[in-house]
Amino acid sequence: MMRSDGLKKMAAAAGLAVVYFAAAKVGLHLASVHPSATAVWPCGGIALAALLVFGYRVWPGILIGAFLASLTTAGNVETSIGIAAANTLEGLAAWYLVNRFARGKEAFARAEDSLKFALLAGVAATTIGATMGVATLAAAGFADWAAFGSMWSTWWLGDAAGVAMVTPLLLLWIENPRLHWSKKQAFELAALFAGMIATGWIVFSGMLSTTWKNYPVEYLCIPFLIWAAFRFGQREAATAVYALAGIGVWGTVHGFGTFSREAQNTSLLMMQGFLGIMVIVALAVAAEVSQHRQSEERARNLAVSDPLTGLANYRQLVEALETEIKRYGRTERPFVVLLLDLDGLKKINDAYGHVAGSRALCRLADMLRLYSREMDTAGRYGGDEFVLILPETDAEAARLVAQRISKRLAEDGEEPKITVSIGSAIFPDDGESLNEILGAADRDLYREKGVPKKRSLLPS
Repeated sequence: MMRSDGLKKMAAAAGLAVVYFAAAKVGLHLASVHPSATAVWPCGGIALAALLVFGYRVWPGILIGAFLASLTTAGNVETSIGIAAANTLEGLAAWYLVNRFARGKEAFARAEDSLKFALLAGVAATTIGATMGVATLAAAGFADWAAFGSMWSTWWLGDAAGVAMVTPLLLLWIENPRLHWSKKQAFELAALFAGMIATGWIVFSGMLSTTWKNYPVEYLCIPFLIWAAFRFGQREAATAVYALAGIGVWGTVHGFGTFSREAQNTSLLMMQGFLGIMVIVALAVAAEVSQHRQSEERARNLAVSDPLTGLANYRQLVEALETEIKRYGRTERPFVVLLLDLDGLKKINDAYGHVAGSRALCRLADMLRLYSREMDTAGRYGGDEFVLILPETDAEAARLVAQRISKRLAEDGEEPKITVSIGSAIFPDDGESLNEILGAADRDLYREKGVPKKRSLLPS
């Protein structure tokens, strides 16, 4: 196992080196202030995503990829080693800070962690690569110290924008690659991207007259990013920003759009700054919306589920019974109600403690889940009593279900051993109302226990 894990790490490092080198050559193709300093640098984001997914042991992939990219661009072996070391240390620093303070791979699940990621990985850690890289070139005579500021700002902003845009895109798709869109959602997403791409193309392709160049028309793209964040989530929002970045960078490089200036490097820096801010805002909004939806979902679940067992609560059981009674009025198909009582719960609490008693209730709940169909409703009726509603079921089938639950519970191997008494009633033979059917199941339960007892199961 250790050897297999080691081989996987080596393969991941080798793949990272290849991808890093290819991305570096693409980014360096757009360099203008210096062959080694570019405003478009996706490699920082690729490196950080790989470190967060595969662990810090893939750092040799960054070192090798950065070394080969630098060696084939400008400088010599010594400067290439220095730049490669700078990029590697930058990635490791970002990996440590994100893991330590922003929940690692889960950084984009919460708005506050998204902002921490942007600050720590995008702003702080990237200063390492820019400072060490430019200083290495200047000290070796391959760059002028007088140009240190312009080179540093270009290097740093390229790294920062790459981390802010590429790392979320890769992590969110790697962690959740499956598509869960309904047809309606897919149509809406297609409309979103079509509108955003069309707007981005109008803004950044030179279709507008030069008069519009002095107006902030790039902000026309923001509603589409907010749309993606509110309606879909972090993954789609990051993808939308990246798609917009592709159009924006292409247009800016060709002298189009509101960010176009005489100096290409200045144009790209302005473009990258805009995109970096947009991705941070979009991810934070998407995370906040996602948290809000999760809170609403938890609240809905608490309203209809038992907090201990997770089964339906009394309210949900009553609603399910009323639904089945109405369904019988339309289909005339009977249903069965099983009323289950955990035997001797008080004795278990007294002898083993309330934790063991709670665990006994959960064991019974697990058996109900195991033997419930998707159409069935299992719930905790109260205390040590549970109800299982079996739609479109006859008395014989319900009896077999009850036997399986009772037998499996007695043989589950946990201590203390527990048993369950089960009563059943079929609608409408044993009752034609909610109270009657539950009362019939209750009487059948106590006949099985051998304890004659009458009670009202529903509040008056």
